[in-house]
Amino acid sequence: MEEAMARLELDTPRLRMRGWQDSDLDALAEMCADPLVMRYFPALLSRDECAAAMARCRIHFTRHGVGFWALERKDDGRFIGMAGLAWTRLQLPFCPAVEIGWRLASDQWRQGLALEAAQASLTCAFEHLQLPEVVAYTAAVNEPSRQLMSALGMQHEARDDFEHPGVPEGHPLRAHVLYRMIRDNWGDTRR
Repeated sequence: MEEAMARLELDTPRLRMRGWQDSDLDALAEMCADPLVMRYFPALLSRDECAAAMARCRIHFTRHGVGFWALERKDDGRFIGMAGLAWTRLQLPFCPAVEIGWRLASDQWRQGLALEAAQASLTCAFEHLQLPEVVAYTAAVNEPSRQLMSALGMQHEARDDFEHPGVPEGHPLRAHVLYRMIRDNWGDTRR
């Protein structure tokens, strides 16, 4: 069963959420070197760091059956980013937890593609995997992601906010917010 799950791919009206291919590396590296895309991350990523991230995504799929999928537009087959589900690596009170996340090339913004991919990911989480909860977190100043989390129906409670242990003290991106979606509430957000 794990072998079949490792090949899990999702389709949305405009996106194919698929496994990673070696040919994705150039576009991923270009995206992660874009200061607009990475403005809410502590640093841009090098090509080698992107290759390592792709390897981690592949390993996560092998171990857990899901992960961050490569996003491909159906209309032109272009790699445009990543989105999906992953067991968070943080050691914080809300862990262990499955997180949802996304990152898209800046020329793909404001088209509803991140929302489309995130909704498909949550559907997978709650309907296919039967997870009880999914979390999302981001830098407190990242309003675009916070708006998307709210649009998904995820709930924020200030008592869950935290200082990200992977961001240096004093850095403006260290303060993070946590959003949650409970499976029992998922159906309410889709009506």
